[in-house]
Amino acid sequence: MFSIFSKKAKQATMPYTTDLHSHILPGIDDGSQNVETSLKLVDQMQQWGITKIVTTPHVTEETFENTQETIEAAYNELKTHLSNDAPEIIFSAEYRMDENFMKHLKNNTLIPLPNNYLLIENSFVQPFWDLKNLIFELQLKGFKPILAHPERYTYYYEQKRIYTDLIHLGCLFQINWLSIAGYYGKDTKAIAHWMIDNGYVDFMGTDLHNMHHAEAITEYLNSKDYQKVIRKLNLKNELL
Repeated sequence: MFSIFSKKAKQATMPYTTDLHSHILPGIDDGSQNVETSLKLVDQMQQWGITKIVTTPHVTEETFENTQETIEAAYNELKTHLSNDAPEIIFSAEYRMDENFMKHLKNNTLIPLPNNYLLIENSFVQPFWDLKNLIFELQLKGFKPILAHPERYTYYYEQKRIYTDLIHLGCLFQINWLSIAGYYGKDTKAIAHWMIDNGYVDFMGTDLHNMHHAEAITEYLNSKDYQKVIRKLNLKNELL
């Protein structure tokens, strides 16, 4: 009896080793606010089996107008505190499609993920007004657009055709683990599962901001639903 209760449960791991969406750099967006928290988040990601983190701070007009310089400064601050056995960390960004984004696109100042993938997001209030043409323009410039958490855009729920339209245009989809865990509510969870069942998911991501997110993801990784979901996934995370 004693040995059963004293035995530590095995840490469940992700079905990939490269995570492409997180907010773990200290003090530059709504994610980690200090180095101490950043280190805890990195440690948790390592426990999930992640060996490469492409962290993606927000670049959003009037809210988080990060640049190569601000992101690199936060990255360097974190890097000086990492242990030698920490996961590899590189930086990109999560770009809100807005006027600020269009300026970066025009000025060639975007920071892509490896292999020229680019993580973009809509506002949660309304979609970018010319998304289809923007995807085409990004492709002409050599980028491979990845739409972050499309399952969270509630204005798409009654017009699911938009998902197939975007796929046909060559837009890739990244789903949050927190979505299928039910963290954002039952409707978002249902759409996320629907997208998985239809083979619409190219990448999974933690979208990790804080330890509450980390705890919710860890709980989900130890669930029966997680074991069912990973059998349905055919992910491209390792291409990064």
